[in-house]
Amino acid sequence: MNTPPDPIGAAWLANTFSVEPMARLPVMSQIGGRRSTQVDGGFRLETYPEAMRPPDDFKSHLQFHLRHEVPHLEFLARLFARNGATEIQDWINSEPTGAYARRAAFLYEWLTKADLKAPERLGGNYVDAVDDELVLAATPSKVVKVQRWRVNDNLPGTRSFCPLVVKTEAVQHASALDVRALFGELTEEFGEELLMRAAAWMTLRESKNSFAIEGESDRLSRIQRFADVMARRTGQGELPLTDALLANLQGEILGELTSLNQLGIRKSPVFVGETLRYQEIVHYIAPPFRELSDMLDGLRVFIERTNGQSPVLRSTVAAFSFVYIHPLADGNGRVHRFLINDLLRRDGTIPDPVILPISAVIMDDPGERRGYDRVLDEVSKPLMEHVRAHVEFTGTRTSYPDGVTSNFAFHGDLEALPLWRYPDLGPHVVYMSNIIGRTITEQMREQSKYMRGHQQARLAIKEVVEMPDHQADRVLRSLEQNKGILSNVLAKEMPVLARPGVWDEIAAGVELAFSLEASIDNSVVERYRPGRPMQN
Repeated sequence: MNTPPDPIGAAWLANTFSVEPMARLPVMSQIGGRRSTQVDGGFRLETYPEAMRPPDDFKSHLQFHLRHEVPHLEFLARLFARNGATEIQDWINSEPTGAYARRAAFLYEWLTKADLKAPERLGGNYVDAVDDELVLAATPSKVVKVQRWRVNDNLPGTRSFCPLVVKTEAVQHASALDVRALFGELTEEFGEELLMRAAAWMTLRESKNSFAIEGESDRLSRIQRFADVMARRTGQGELPLTDALLANLQGEILGELTSLNQLGIRKSPVFVGETLRYQEIVHYIAPPFRELSDMLDGLRVFIERTNGQSPVLRSTVAAFSFVYIHPLADGNGRVHRFLINDLLRRDGTIPDPVILPISAVIMDDPGERRGYDRVLDEVSKPLMEHVRAHVEFTGTRTSYPDGVTSNFAFHGDLEALPLWRYPDLGPHVVYMSNIIGRTITEQMREQSKYMRGHQQARLAIKEVVEMPDHQADRVLRSLEQNKGILSNVLAKEMPVLARPGVWDEIAAGVELAFSLEASIDNSVVERYRPGRPMQN
């Protein structure tokens, strides 16, 4: 963390008490000549005049942080673990009605599970734990009043897992993407029947590209199996965030032939990485299995407590939270991509049976593929920068109850835990909003255009020769593969096509059908393209 030259607030506390968060503080403050704000990649540096300098003590700078900056749970968890019990107890004793003292006391107990002593004279109006204009908070109907500190617990998760989403301008723009409206425009243009017919193809393509992201695109049976899971289970039943439900979903995704002895929440350590020249390269280390049930419960609470808010935000946070928690020994990436469609369906933004082929946009555009890796690095890179020295590959392989055998060992769980519990997922919302928008306005629209042209081409063929749909499709495939020339194989299958003038008339009709489709105005794409907003 690059500390400002004359820090105040969280930066002062971090510097004074040697508490360094792994994730960058979204807001840092300093004393300077005049009031100013500098923005760099979504992070803010606030400069205040000398008159705003807090006294040089724990309480005053913590109050400044809670009042003027974005409360940062990872930082506060580390700060309170090292320092704070005496200072906050003294603060609440001296200001039993103070809003910031009560917020500090609540957050201290919430983050540490250690008790303070509430003063008898404690009072004042209820105050929110976090400012919902600055960070994502619980939906108002889900807020819990904590009488002990007269604080509204509007945190969107639990102590074990509570993702942070800072409401930058870019995040708010991304969260406002109206998926239902975009899909409505598509329905108006192509008709519901055609879009529903395209749904099966979209499901299969999403499955295929999901495997391509993981480097396993050549395994057709696995692709078909995952496509079937997506089609049957998206938006259905309970959220798959418990051991039993995850085991059931994982079993359907992996199939019967798996090296795992036990499905559901893993019982083994795991890292995400690759092997280069027999050297293990670790990109990310997942939380230990003893934390997983509580973290998944925190994710479930997050989904419950943010109900009614942006479907794009909720689906993104749920999906990326799952991949960072990494609760399975195998199949995490597929469940991650399943959850995006699952939450969008549950929130009523896409109708059954439509599956957004989100992975297709990521795989078809090298820039988006690199963007996917970069957004994962938002959490994994700072984690590895701080804990790489705790990674070990031992000479002995250990067999774990779930069937995994590994020589991987990690000795930095306590150091990594606050980042695992409170990851900043704002950049992920910006990235995925763009992907979802492009999926609808580009991928789904192009496929719908093709299917409409295909439908017209079928009719053109039948105007010349009556035949079933599957034979018309065979003719279309042959036209494409043989560049308009009638193949000997097809002529033997359907001799009528070899009669004088028949094939030429069919080819001309098909060409006209697709050229008419291509001439349809493409202004819808530009009108509804969400674009990638600039970070602020």
